Amino acid sequence: MAVIGWLGAAAAAAGTLDGRQALPDLDGLAPEAQGLAIFEEKDRRESGYQDLQVELEMVLRDRRGSEARRELSISQLEMADDGDRLLVVFDTPKPIRGTALLSYSHVEGPDDQWLYLPAQARVKKIASRNKSGPFLSSEFAYEDLALQEVEKYDYRLLGREACGDAQCLRIERIPRDEFSGYSRQEVLLHEPTLRIERIDFYDRHGRPLKVLTNEGYLLHEERYWKPQRMFMENLQTGKTTELLWREYRFATGLQADRDFSTNSLMRAR
Repeated sequence: MAVIGWLGAAAAAAGTLDGRQALPDLDGLAPEAQGLAIFEEKDRRESGYQDLQVELEMVLRDRRGSEARRELSISQLEMADDGDRLLVVFDTPKPIRGTALLSYSHVEGPDDQWLYLPAQARVKKIASRNKSGPFLSSEFAYEDLALQEVEKYDYRLLGREACGDAQCLRIERIPRDEFSGYSRQEVLLHEPTLRIERIDFYDRHGRPLKVLTNEGYLLHEERYWKPQRMFMENLQTGKTTELLWREYRFATGLQADRDFSTNSLMRAR
């Protein structure tokens, strides 16, 4: 299962220490089937982590360069019979400390998301039609924070191209969710490892909306590639959100009922 949409779109499992594996045989397949096969392989490589926890810093900047910084933590749990679960909790600044988002991703049907705002002392469910909105003034939408199950998209391999010193696969990904804020996405995958290097997002009218770039990949547990920096730029507003990742921990013993329930949101500080 992918690690948090934009977050875990960046993860890839590896069978060798340099993270290189053979791609599935794509010969004779239509571009749509090729794109699907590649993402199914990517999903297979990303499975098996059980659970993870990570600390990160979020930096928000407007077009004038003014910035705001936030500290947060993310917990994720792999589920055997459905999509994975995700919990995001803000630690700083003080006015939003304890603000938390819980996401249940589903293989079929809409994902479920709940937001806890300490100032209101209540848990609010995010309606499906509102998931395209910005998450706490960042350039990431609520739907970006849901785990990206393979079945939620249609795919098409657009081709191969150079990206730095490597070769990359460019794949079009079209959301099946009628309430998605994106008409389509173009994903650039590092071919040997299937790490996501870049995603171009297009709005509902087909116009370029945002660009996500991932940098500074490190291999964890001799298996999982993680970026140290993710940078989302809104092409229409000039605003950006930067994520700086640190302190990954795997298989920490998280439990679904204890750590990923709506009741746990109010304890997540």
